[in-house]
Amino acid sequence: METVYINSPLGITKIIGDEHGISVISVSDIDSNEISKTIPDVLQEAVLQLQEYFEGKRTDFDLKLNPKGTEFQQKVWKSLLEIPYGKTVTYMDQTKKLGDIKAIRAVASANGKNPLWIVVPCHRVIGTNGSLTGYAGGLSRKKWLLEHESPSLQQSLF
Repeated sequence: METVYINSPLGITKIIGDEHGISVISVSDIDSNEISKTIPDVLQEAVLQLQEYFEGKRTDFDLKLNPKGTEFQQKVWKSLLEIPYGKTVTYMDQTKKLGDIKAIRAVASANGKNPLWIVVPCHRVIGTNGSLTGYAGGLSRKKWLLEHESPSLQQSLF
């Protein structure tokens, strides 16, 4: 497994992966001395796509992903990939789409354990009343991501 640390508007972003795919993307407030001087070949595309996302030049990711989790978590994380850029869904919407409304707590828990922040967009899931609830990176980062993706901020080229 290779690891790289890059600077981003959210803080220091850690990317871990290998030839099987990217397994972790997370953000922390670690010391900026941790920023990598070189980027391992296997992680270069992930770094490029994240930089494009933060610059407003990318709305979809095309990366080989390899998150580690249970079968249920994998199913939940896959459902997150269906939420379009600039859109949000509620935890209840996500749970209904997965087919078992009684599993709302389990779905929320799986979202909280998503190891691929930003790329697997758990930040696009909000409370039923529209509130920003639950994000492993903190609500301020969730708010930033949603504002970054907000259609009202996207400017037309015409």
